[in-house]
Amino acid sequence: MTSPPDAEFTVHLPTSPGALDQDEEFCTVEIDGERRQIRFHEYAEIYRVPGLYEHLFYDLLGCTSPSVVVSLLAAELRRADIDPAGLVALDFGAGNGMVGERLSELGVPTIVGVDLLEEARAAALRDRPEVYEDYIAADVTALTDEDRPRLSAWTFTCLLCVAALGFDDVPPPAFATVFNLIAPSGWLAFNIRARFAATGSDETGFSALLRRMIEEDVVRELARTRYTHRRSVSGEELPYVAVIARKQGDIPLDWLN
Repeated sequence: MTSPPDAEFTVHLPTSPGALDQDEEFCTVEIDGERRQIRFHEYAEIYRVPGLYEHLFYDLLGCTSPSVVVSLLAAELRRADIDPAGLVALDFGAGNGMVGERLSELGVPTIVGVDLLEEARAAALRDRPEVYEDYIAADVTALTDEDRPRLSAWTFTCLLCVAALGFDDVPPPAFATVFNLIAPSGWLAFNIRARFAATGSDETGFSALLRRMIEEDVVRELARTRYTHRRSVSGEELPYVAVIARKQGDIPLDWLN
């Protein structure tokens, strides 16, 4: 049982979680004396409570992914003598802005957030209103006439997708749509659970898409590192892989059939 200073909620992690996979984990949150169980992938419910996402995943479970992925990107930018101030970044699966905040600290001045959930957009604008030039809550494979020009107005030179791939959170057609918005030679920074990257065992098809992108020179991989994304509710380390690459061409749409 724990809550951050000045919080209006208390988090109870399960004492005997058993063998839960990452997308099955849950906690109990107590707000104003009322308890409710929330699965970790019920992001909309988590985003509605200010501070809950940070306390749960970062304070209690030690999530490192935003720092690891952005630090790896920073190292490759330095190696290529690229100034972050010249980048226009698309933060896909932006959530409540944790990755965008790290990008801003790196010196990237122009960041556009995209997430499927309106609750994510509301949380980002509530908690980090200075980070994003624009933030669009939409299904990128079915953009409205209003949202499509908001995205196409930018010339993106960098795409980040952190803690969003695998477990069917981002299907391959959605990833391909935003990837194809990135300018030639643009930067790609993302992470994925290590077992998916190694064996292609995720049912979403993303790891197979990634391998094909590398094999057929759609991207040129520059750096890859294995690290602990966070701890599980049972205390086990969850190994992930962070990847930095540069775009060589668009993803052919017939790959997705």
